[in-house]
Amino acid sequence: MLVLGIDPGSVTTGWALLRSEGLKVHYVASGILCFNKETEFLERLSEIKKKSDELLSQIKPDVIALESLIFVKSPTSLIKLAQTRGIILSAMVEKFEDRIFEYSPNLVKSSAVGHGHADKESVRKVLDMLLGKQEYKTHDESDAVAVALCHIMNSPRNGIAKNTRTKTRARSGLAAALAHKIG
Repeated sequence: MLVLGIDPGSVTTGWALLRSEGLKVHYVASGILCFNKETEFLERLSEIKKKSDELLSQIKPDVIALESLIFVKSPTSLIKLAQTRGIILSAMVEKFEDRIFEYSPNLVKSSAVGHGHADKESVRKVLDMLLGKQEYKTHDESDAVAVALCHIMNSPRNGIAKNTRTKTRARSGLAAALAHKIG
């Protein structure tokens, strides 16, 4: 199963492609979509749509996983992020209608590290241990890798998904096995 992870942003959007083969997870590719921050936000939306369409035409994932909205202090930032996610979703919904999944930031971190309040550097260390050392351009890119990994670890189709009805689900699977190595 090819999983495209997306960490949406109105200036930089991270993306990552992971392959899941039963209990094995392989890093395939990742990158960032950069949008012109000098352009007025509403004008930037067409660039976001175009680059999202181009990404989907270049790679053919089986499923797409996105990070859900996070709480931000600025209502204006939240609105821009919500609109950006809407534009990105509009690029995906026709071809991937029933294959788009959304995960909260806490679940993404919890799936990788074992707790939902991990910092970005802890997440990155786990990704390096699980998938091999990668040179990510930004945290948006590594966050997208974590989103894709979260889908794989929480998808019942791959055989490693945890029981999603328990609050302790992040302490099982790969994150729990490596928890002692995370410093």
